Amino acid sequence: MQDSKGMVDISGKDITVRTATASGCIILGQEGFNIVKEGTCTKGDVLETAKIAAINAVKATPSIIPMCHPISIDAVKVEFATDETDKSVCVSVTVKSSGKTGVEMEALTGASTACLTIYDMLKYKGKDMVISQIKLLEKSGGKSGDYKRQD
Repeated sequence: MQDSKGMVDISGKDITVRTATASGCIILGQEGFNIVKEGTCTKGDVLETAKIAAINAVKATPSIIPMCHPISIDAVKVEFATDETDKSVCVSVTVKSSGKTGVEMEALTGASTACLTIYDMLKYKGKDMVISQIKLLEKSGGKSGDYKRQD
């Protein structure tokens, strides 16, 4: 089935183990950072909620990104790092699948959604937070081979 527009035909691809890791950061400001650090958010545990949101987003990626294939997700790992200096939280989302297409979009969607969830949880204390640095860090598997970000 050949068509130059629409969802890519992956029927001829081999099933391989594929992984991708993406990250993103949110600068919170002092008050938001303190809330995360002290666990005093009125809506609940900020990072645990963001972790669940990231996992849900990974699984829902095909319903958000029009040309993504629905795929089986084998594993999702979500990690957070706080930075006292710039009052930020960075998230890393790693997705693993055994299938015919990559999981880069799932990892990127998970990282983005984790940051958006942190924003949502803390917006009652200020709306000047900044989400940035959403990027693919690495991927493995598939015809295009491995990729590792150099910066």
